[in-house]
Amino acid sequence: MDIDAYVAAHRGEWDRLEQLLGRAGRGRGRLDGAEVDELVALYQTVTTHLSVVRSSTPDPALLARLSTLVARARSAVTGSSAPAWRDLARFFVVTYPAALYRSMRWWVAVGVAFVLVGLVVGVWVAGDPHVQATIAAPDQIRQMVQHDFEDYYSSAPAGSFAAQVATNNAWVAALALALGVFLLPVVWLLWQNALNVGVAGGLMAANDRLGLFFGLILPHGLLELTCVFVASGAGLRLGWSWIDPGGRTRAHALREEGQAAGALALGLAATLMVSGVVEAFVTPSGLPTWARVGIGASLWLAFLAYAVVLGGRAVRAGELGDLRGAGATDMAPSAA
Repeated sequence: MDIDAYVAAHRGEWDRLEQLLGRAGRGRGRLDGAEVDELVALYQTVTTHLSVVRSSTPDPALLARLSTLVARARSAVTGSSAPAWRDLARFFVVTYPAALYRSMRWWVAVGVAFVLVGLVVGVWVAGDPHVQATIAAPDQIRQMVQHDFEDYYSSAPAGSFAAQVATNNAWVAALALALGVFLLPVVWLLWQNALNVGVAGGLMAANDRLGLFFGLILPHGLLELTCVFVASGAGLRLGWSWIDPGGRTRAHALREEGQAAGALALGLAATLMVSGVVEAFVTPSGLPTWARVGIGASLWLAFLAYAVVLGGRAVRAGELGDLRGAGATDMAPSAA
């Protein structure tokens, strides 16, 4: 199925359902009888669209949007009184940590491989002047290690810098998730990022600036890179589910892993916002290095504990870490 053509054909119906839900959410009596009938009809239609998309594409962003629309419409149609904050709380207490926990073997393996590649490249660059000469001219390297690397973190007002960083990192994570079904693009993306980190670290070490390098990278980088590892691991798991569905049909495996990837996409966006705030306000601050690194390490350890403790508890309770909880699948309505 051509997903772009499908989106173009049905975007109007999705937008109309969202508009009706927005009006209905402002209070009772906002919709007249014809609009209520239209809302019910659109709920049934979009539920069918969601089923079609799940069986045809693992696009996490599209799955997330349609799943949210269907859930909101179901609440409006059935008269559910559960407040939105309860759904949001459940997502961050159950769904997101369960998705993290279920994919943990993948993202831990990705993280170990990334660190090893970056370390090997960094040692190689730091110890070989000939390699350094192939990277850039001596005056360019001097400018980078003496000024550019540190100045980058104060190159814009902290608020806008945080938003820019979070947006960029969310884009990298989204690419890793979306391209995971093809496997090799994710490997290439990780390889390029590991090379960049290794080269920068090697050049800083060769110029006796390794302490500054870690002092600027670790406060935000521990959490930020872990988010990239999570996204990449989930993307690779999504792609591997096509090769080895593990007793499931390939369509079912892709649908299940795609739903979990959608939950991770939403959760990682929030987590990357936290790392962006740290990079904008903590990394370039006047705090001593131990304090800045301590803040970053504390947030990183809290994230790992969140994934292990809450995620493990949710998975043991039967959660699959998808956007509807426990792997439940919405069924398309049919006439009796």
